[in-house]
Amino acid sequence: MTKRETIFPASRQALYEINRYSAAIRSGDLLFVSGQVGSREDGSPEPVFEEQVQRAFSNLGEVLKAAGCTFDDIVDMTTFHTDPEAQFAVVTAAKEKIFPQEPFPNWTAVGVNWLAGFDFEIKVIARIPQTA
Repeated sequence: MTKRETIFPASRQALYEINRYSAAIRSGDLLFVSGQVGSREDGSPEPVFEEQVQRAFSNLGEVLKAAGCTFDDIVDMTTFHTDPEAQFAVVTAAKEKIFPQEPFPNWTAVGVNWLAGFDFEIKVIARIPQTA
C-alpha cells in the first residue's frame, strides 16, 4: 500500500491551519494539490480579480515546488469560477502564460456560486519527476 505524504509550501500556512487541510498529498509518483486560491499570506483574498488569478497560479507554483515539481508536471487541472463568462478571458490569459505550448494539461472549468470569499480556484494533479 502506498503511503501518503503531506506537502506544504514554506509560506501561506494561514488557510491550511484555519481550514485544517493539506496543501497537497503525494501518493506514489502522483501529487494531488488542493484547490489554490489567490490568498495573501494571512489567508485573505486578493481583491482585484486579475491579481487574484495571478496569485492563485503563484501559490500553486509554490506548492508544486515544495514537492519537487513544476507546472510542466501537471497532467490534470480543474478551475472554479464564480462568474465564468466574465472571468474566462482573464483566466485563459493567465493560463496561456503558464502553459504557452503543447502538451497542455487536461482542463476542466467549473462555474460555482461560492468559493469562501474568493472568485477563482485551481486544483491539479501532477506527476512527480523521478530523481536521478
